[in-house]
Amino acid sequence: MSHQTVIVLDFGGQYNQLIARRVRECGVYCEVKPYTTPLEQIRAMEPIGIIFTGGPNSVYDPKSPQVDPAIFTWGVPILGICYGCQLMAHNLGGRVTEAQDDSAREYGKTETYFDTSCRLFKGLPAQGITWMSHGDYMEKVPEGFALVAHSGACPNVAICDESRGFYGVQYHPEVNHTEHGTDMIRNFLYEVCGAAGDWTMGDYKETAIRQIREKVGDGKVLLALSGGVDSSVAAALVAEAVGSQLTCVFVDHGLMRLNEGDEVEAAFKKWDINFVRANAEDLFLGKLAGVTEPERKRKIIGEEFIRVFEAEAKKIGQVDYLVQGTIYPDVIESGTGDAAVIKSHHNVGGLPDYVDFKEIIEPLRMLFKDEVRQLGRELGLPEYLVMRQPFPGPGLAIRVIGEITKEKLDTLRQADFIFRDEIAKAHLEGTMSQYFAVLTNMRSVGVMGDGRTYDYTLALRSVTTTDFMTADWTRIPYEVLDRVSVRIVNEVPHINRIVYDITSKPPATIEWE
Repeated sequence: MSHQTVIVLDFGGQYNQLIARRVRECGVYCEVKPYTTPLEQIRAMEPIGIIFTGGPNSVYDPKSPQVDPAIFTWGVPILGICYGCQLMAHNLGGRVTEAQDDSAREYGKTETYFDTSCRLFKGLPAQGITWMSHGDYMEKVPEGFALVAHSGACPNVAICDESRGFYGVQYHPEVNHTEHGTDMIRNFLYEVCGAAGDWTMGDYKETAIRQIREKVGDGKVLLALSGGVDSSVAAALVAEAVGSQLTCVFVDHGLMRLNEGDEVEAAFKKWDINFVRANAEDLFLGKLAGVTEPERKRKIIGEEFIRVFEAEAKKIGQVDYLVQGTIYPDVIESGTGDAAVIKSHHNVGGLPDYVDFKEIIEPLRMLFKDEVRQLGRELGLPEYLVMRQPFPGPGLAIRVIGEITKEKLDTLRQADFIFRDEIAKAHLEGTMSQYFAVLTNMRSVGVMGDGRTYDYTLALRSVTTTDFMTADWTRIPYEVLDRVSVRIVNEVPHINRIVYDITSKPPATIEWE
């Protein structure tokens, strides 16, 4: 099944993924493409609309990212955001200059006034807050464009040429700080581009299952199942497609949270697949004995995971296809061609050379994390697995500060479970993005009963974020923190002090190691 498509053309904007997510949330399929993508490739995708992202450059700089002006002659609606707005103005006869005084520069939350006769603002309030971030100024608006939004400092916050379907906004409608921002994007999609809203997870599931069956035929498929959301949903999708032709290798390194290994195994009982649980706790803990440096922990765990997976794969024999849980942010962030590489993702950079296979299958490659969760529900995965929080590959090894022992891991497992249990009982899961416990290597004096103790300090960590690139610490109610603290010190041996991490990212990272 083919879907209507919107292209998000990326000019180096920090919110490029967020724009694409907002479009898909509106029921329209879209893809992010670097601005260097050849026009003929974009045109071949037959987009119903194009969105130019923001970016850090100034359009009047000769070295700034540009676009072939031919794109404006196709008759396809275009929405320019921030730099994208200025790029449109620059190419269509307007003039963009550096703001000469602070009054023309706008950053942060800004009171903005809208002309609601413009299709972009149809049905929305005439006044609201937008999130600005620009130091350049549209000194001259292109001929044929009308001014449709202004602020106290800027008369041309938004411009449009409704006859051609061209719209430009100096603010960021994709961020939560902009009131009714998603509604503005929805108006662009439905009022301007004529979107049908044909992007659903139900359709995606059926299409993906059919494509996997056609590709695999009667071949054998192998998947490394970590128990994380991505690999679990990929496994469920392939299991639905080819059943017993799939072998899932779950490497249980003994570094998971309480009962998670059993929960992962139980979740896949409904499918007729070959499920291999490699119990390798003793092996991993032996390799980690005496290691305290976080990066060494990560490297040891990564290396041993590969070795165990390799051993199990050899037992299976000839494998035709290898499944990876690569998702769309991995693809975007890894970059291609002239696009910036934010970070290199192991799922994208190539395949393990020890597996003899015909091809890789990446059934989630075009999905964002929230869409992966939706797909998991469509496939019948249990909610505890679908909503599993981001969990580091090295597991609890980097949440035990310093040397790792089984005793420390068991202590942390119990404490972490109590923290998550109380959050669930207070129905707070939806108010935070990630929350967990960290067993520090700091010990302090305490009093329990009539006796003196000298035991470990446990840190609690919870953050709220949309993209995990920045994060704010969660304001958990004091009474919930109190219940967590009382339960842990009473139920978990060797912990006599609880602290709560109130540091945002940056300057801190989300994990402690």
